[in-house]
Amino acid sequence: MNTTINAVGFVLDQDQNDLINKKLSRIKYAEDLVSTCAIKVKEDKKFYFDASISFRWGASAHIEADDYDFAAALNKLMDVADNKIKKEKDKIQEKN
Repeated sequence: MNTTINAVGFVLDQDQNDLINKKLSRIKYAEDLVSTCAIKVKEDKKFYFDASISFRWGASAHIEADDYDFAAALNKLMDVADNKIKKEKDKIQEKN
């Protein structure tokens, strides 16, 4: 899984970057399913997380989450990402 993290309008400090990488380990089980995961973080009173996930079979998912707290917004994003990946995995397994 190729992952990119991009901060828009501010610079991620080391703690924030480490937290994102730690939370990405939650979807480590899908490493063979996901080809790319691009995460964009924007700060404008709230933290806005925006992620595009591309699957190896050509499907893609776009997910978003926001919160006033960086960690809470990231957790929301990872919850949605986890659910999306599981749904896509189930769809593919049903076809086979």
